[in-house]
Amino acid sequence: MQSRKIRILLADDHKILRKGVQMLIDAQADMEVVGEARTGREAIEAARHLKPDVVVMDISMPDLNGIEGTRQICDELSGTKVLALSMHKDSVYVREILRAGARGYLVKDSEDDDLVRAIRSVHRGEAFLSPAISDVVLSDYRRHVSNPVDLLTSREREVLTMVAEGKTNKEIAVVLNLSVYTVESHRGSVMEKLNLHNSGDMVRFAIRNGLIA
Repeated sequence: MQSRKIRILLADDHKILRKGVQMLIDAQADMEVVGEARTGREAIEAARHLKPDVVVMDISMPDLNGIEGTRQICDELSGTKVLALSMHKDSVYVREILRAGARGYLVKDSEDDDLVRAIRSVHRGEAFLSPAISDVVLSDYRRHVSNPVDLLTSREREVLTMVAEGKTNKEIAVVLNLSVYTVESHRGSVMEKLNLHNSGDMVRFAIRNGLIA
């Protein structure tokens, strides 16, 4: 009897890339694409609904980036593994999405076989790093033992990310279904915890720590 296929959710804002990855996956006897998402927030909702085995997650997406999307999926769905598939090779992006819970990281210019092997590896619960960023991860690990982002709650990270993306308190309140007063409270808490003094400081911190591209 054939074992159940690996159920995969593709999260990337580029339709052509999603279709290319889907064609590759469809050619594998042990895999199937069960859903697609264009934003981090869509990825979270789709993962909650579909409960895939693996989410192939881009980092730079609109609405909510792949790092925060990964963090929320990994927090909520213990049976779902995340594989980052990104154009970024900078250590900050690799570090932050791995800290968010991703089991693997693959750069988009990797060979097709690498993606297939990476999906199977993370599905088994193993780590997989693209050869192109292995040295980056090792050197970065030696430099960082803690990160101030860990001081923030999930909601505070969302608010910080959206402030850094240029959204107003009112716009953030609408997206998160909160009152403007609550958003202002979260924003003040972020600034206090991170010793930031204005919106410019928040933008620079978010970029430096890989919360936005």
